Amino acid sequence: MLELYDVVELREAIPGEQLPAGAVGTVVHIFNDPSTAYEVEFADADGRTIAMVTLRAEQVVRRDG
Repeated sequence: MLELYDVVELREAIPGEQLPAGAVGTVVHIFNDPSTAYEVEFADADGRTIAMVTLRAEQVVRRDG
């Protein structure tokens, strides 16, 4: 299970948000009911938010290091 502020990577593209598979974001909220989901913030190189998306656990993987 992921924790708040974990850095994650998308396993699949989210075309509606222009996010490719492999995009890197940060978990900013965790939902546990009715099932686990994560609000993930994606930012550009300048730190500006480009997307804020709620994702199912299987759509992301923790990025180590």
